[in-house]
Amino acid sequence: MAQGKTSISKIAVWILLGLLFVGLSLGFGLDGLGGTIRTVGKVGDKHIDVQTYADTLQREMQAVGQQTGQPLTFARAQAIGLDQAVLAQLVRARALDYEAGQMGLSVGDEVIRDEILNIPAFRGLDGSFDRDAYRFALDQQGTSEADFETTLREEVSRSILQGAIVSGVQMPDTYARTLVSFLGETRDFTWVRLGQADLETDLPDPTDDVLRAYYEDNLADYELPETKRITYAVLLPDMIVDSMDVDEEMLRAEYEARADQYNQPERRLVERLVYLDAEAADRAAAQLEVDGTTFEALVAERGLDLGDIDMGDVTRLQLDAAGEAVFAADVGDVVGPLPSSLGPALFRVNAVLPAQTISFEDAKPELQQELSMAAARRQVEVLAEEFDNMLAGGATLEELDAETDMRLGTIDWYPALGEGLAAYDGFRDAAAELTQDDFPEIVQLDEGGIFAMRMDDLLPPRPAPFEEAKLNVQGNWEAEQSEARLTEKAEALLPALEAGESFASQSLDSIVETDLDRGAFVQGTPPEFMTSVFEMEPGDVRVIPGYGAVLIVRLDGINPIEDSPEVQAETEALSAEMGQIVAGEIFNIFGEDVVLRAGTQINQQALDAVHVNFP
Repeated sequence: MAQGKTSISKIAVWILLGLLFVGLSLGFGLDGLGGTIRTVGKVGDKHIDVQTYADTLQREMQAVGQQTGQPLTFARAQAIGLDQAVLAQLVRARALDYEAGQMGLSVGDEVIRDEILNIPAFRGLDGSFDRDAYRFALDQQGTSEADFETTLREEVSRSILQGAIVSGVQMPDTYARTLVSFLGETRDFTWVRLGQADLETDLPDPTDDVLRAYYEDNLADYELPETKRITYAVLLPDMIVDSMDVDEEMLRAEYEARADQYNQPERRLVERLVYLDAEAADRAAAQLEVDGTTFEALVAERGLDLGDIDMGDVTRLQLDAAGEAVFAADVGDVVGPLPSSLGPALFRVNAVLPAQTISFEDAKPELQQELSMAAARRQVEVLAEEFDNMLAGGATLEELDAETDMRLGTIDWYPALGEGLAAYDGFRDAAAELTQDDFPEIVQLDEGGIFAMRMDDLLPPRPAPFEEAKLNVQGNWEAEQSEARLTEKAEALLPALEAGESFASQSLDSIVETDLDRGAFVQGTPPEFMTSVFEMEPGDVRVIPGYGAVLIVRLDGINPIEDSPEVQAETEALSAEMGQIVAGEIFNIFGEDVVLRAGTQINQQALDAVHVNFP
């Protein structure tokens, strides 16, 4: 009983939130819906309220806008069928309300009263139900107490009807066990790959006539996708970097700003083992000198790893009071105890890094390039607005090429192209959206640079010219020839392998795989390899083609899944999941039947009146 009350409470709260949303939708502009039109349709004897339809449609449009990151216009929503989906959703709901009424399903006034009393929004300052707060909240939303309570009663009745349909639907355990067993089985097998190196003789060099005939017989393999022929004008920073003037003063200022990079003092690679007090540190140092222990042993004794005590490369000043002694030590020496910011410590020197000084003259080429490139990027950003204004004023891409630093080019673009300008994400995104109706405009690249583009033609899918596809054709021809010869060789080995002889007896260097499931990937095999393995019976030997190679595989064993608590839990979870899916499908079928039996009348004029209020 408590569970039922909680469920009803949630329904009541959602109804109230929906009403609040309607009240807050001031920006929507539904003033035109305040006339005589009150419903957009009728299912059985249940009306679909105009405001409910408008509110639901607005919420769905906002949800889609949040997912896509940009506002969804009504025209776009209508194009993707969102308005029809919302209407169908409301028709289904009202049909279920009608069916519940026909069945006499409802809840009493006492249940509705109790749930209203439990809604926080209707409570006063003392936490008890406040009749004035209840009336005021509903008044603000433009609904009466009777309408709110009727809506709440219908929602509860609908939930009872849905629960009656879907509860108790459970898939037989046999289905789940069969599926888990199917997915959990593994295979043991032995296999070998034969490639071109295993051919008895080399393949002959194909003539152009042979390749052209192969090309003609396999045209579908060389089809180019739908392609946009694009003319573009582009300006990248490296196209003007040589013209950027960076004076000596700027270069020296940048050199000084990077003093730590170009002038590094002598450093040491050091490990530091810290102790709690001087007495413990002295004992550790004595162990190194007298007992013959090692630094590594002292580290392990503290429960640490060498990585825990590694300081990396440090300067004399970074070591403070310990710097002088550490820098006087040789590589491999352990010195200390010496003071440190964490307490007395032993230091081990692992390497000496000499001081590094790069003069201004040596650093100048690098600084020149970096500062020139930065200046070029800034210059391109400045020019972007000027060039965009030229395009807006009617300039063509060809005129940009002639009058500015932008350079003209053409590209046959399709989504898989990733060379040249098509390697830039910004260009690919713009090319994907480009149509022949679009006017060129300046687009900035994240990497620096600008471009504008124009679509000249849309080329349909077509075979690539033979000259362009020749290398690919030759590779495919050679793979086919190799595969045919290797298949013949493999098939000659099958009788011996099927008779139980080992792969080694046939001079085959085989690989043994054990306990692999259906989802396993075996390096060097084609995608369908494991599917073929799972189709075999123990002792079967099969030749599986690969691109320019063949694989010989023998199934050694089938390993059924072992029963365990984990398998039982997986079976139960799968059974419950499938039960939910079937229950949902059953409820959908029931809902469609209810809609048909109830009869639906839609007022298109009312729908149009709602739609004109959307932006």
